[in-house]
Amino acid sequence: MKAYIQRLGRALMLPVACLPAAALFLGFGYWIDPSAWGGNNVVSAYLVKTGSAILDNLGLLFAVGVAIGMARDKDGASALSGLVGFLTITTIMGSASMFLGFDAEKIATEHPAFAPGAIGNKNVFFGILVGCIAGALYNKFGKTKLPDFLAFFSGRRCVPILTAAIMSLVSLLLLFIWPAVYGALVWFGESIMGLGAVGAGIYAFFNRLLIPTGLHHALNNVFWFNLAGIDDITKFWSGQGAVQATGGFHPFGTYVTGIYQAGFFPIMMFGLPAGAFAIYRNAKPENRKTVGSLMLAGGLAAFLTGVTEPLEFSFMFAAFPLYVVHAVLTAISVFIAAAFQWIAGFNFSAGFIDWFLSLKVPQAHMPWMLLVQGVVFAVIYYFVFDFMIKKFNLKTPGRGDSTDEDASSAATDTATTASGDKYVDMASALYAALGGKSNVTEIENCITRLRMGVVDSSKVDVEAIKRTGVPGVKVLDKKNVQVIVGTQVQAVADAMNDIASGAVAGGGAAPKA
Repeated sequence: MKAYIQRLGRALMLPVACLPAAALFLGFGYWIDPSAWGGNNVVSAYLVKTGSAILDNLGLLFAVGVAIGMARDKDGASALSGLVGFLTITTIMGSASMFLGFDAEKIATEHPAFAPGAIGNKNVFFGILVGCIAGALYNKFGKTKLPDFLAFFSGRRCVPILTAAIMSLVSLLLLFIWPAVYGALVWFGESIMGLGAVGAGIYAFFNRLLIPTGLHHALNNVFWFNLAGIDDITKFWSGQGAVQATGGFHPFGTYVTGIYQAGFFPIMMFGLPAGAFAIYRNAKPENRKTVGSLMLAGGLAAFLTGVTEPLEFSFMFAAFPLYVVHAVLTAISVFIAAAFQWIAGFNFSAGFIDWFLSLKVPQAHMPWMLLVQGVVFAVIYYFVFDFMIKKFNLKTPGRGDSTDEDASSAATDTATTASGDKYVDMASALYAALGGKSNVTEIENCITRLRMGVVDSSKVDVEAIKRTGVPGVKVLDKKNVQVIVGTQVQAVADAMNDIASGAVAGGGAAPKA
């Protein structure tokens, strides 16, 4: 089950990757016409509608994206199956009044679970469900061989047909089950929303704490999309949802659009980069050059794009108490921003680019205060990290054994010069350290990490992986290993797939200390 959820978390990244496009179009559209959202400017209207094309069809995007993400060989037939399955379920559920004898004109008030807004193209719950089923059907039947008279429908061609049939049965069950599921999701969402800023802080704490397992994606989908009726990202960028109060401190106030996003900006833009500086300052003098390069690259990525995993994984396991403090500080930041209703939003992550684009979004409220809060948290992060590293002698990067650090640096230098392509060289070293073709069964990636399936994780040379210079490595269980690479993970993953297929030579001996 854990491995399956890990796979699902990776698959969710494909549709989520569409969201920055929505942010760009909507952000610039609101900048041009902040008062009428395109009503007074045709260019603004064009941009807003372009961005809305993504947000208004998130469920459909998740169905297609999750289906292809869950399919082992990522064939387009799995995506087509996801589309067929989603159209099947939304069409049948949309006709509930016909099957169950409802008054169609009273569905919105008497049967809200079947209202267009609950079962339409925005329904991410349906999208994920369909994507998982379509992906599983493709993996099971994608290579099925039928008798000669049905041979045309063999293999990939049979999967969309099977998906339509299975989803028609699932839809039949959902006609009776969905109202209870919908009610439970709404209850959960309303319970958290009822806690206001306190609930936002609780969410943020577990958001950070679950990152080592990769399960934070499941939690994010509850608060950022419409699984529980919260839908914070869509409501923010579409200018819908609960509006801000006039001011003051509201720790237990009602839900305000954007409170599950805003408080991350001070942490990702200021707090973590300041913590990275503290790690650099506490590194041994002979290791500061290497550590400084790692911390600078990670700090810039966090500030500009909100991608924090390269920084977080650099101390997550070596200094776990420091990571727990980081999770607590994140919770406090999200709570403060929510309580004072300083609101900005993101479509990708809480970096400067998304903050800037959200300034003119109608739901933004005093977003400049997030910069002030960020400066305060930068000071807090630096002194807290500095104190804890020294007080408890935490083994953050650059504070380990000098011989190991020197070996790591030497191995990294060697690995990035062998072929002239640093990504191919890193991929070759990682592939070898993972056990090569005899042990590696799957090569996947999300935003910053490789998600590897292996025959036996005990054959993985963790120390050799660390010597390639990656920020972190995590052996999840006997069959799954994750390697934190950074924002260039896609290039490394592509190179590893080329090595695995034989298109590129590599994957021989792992680097030696």
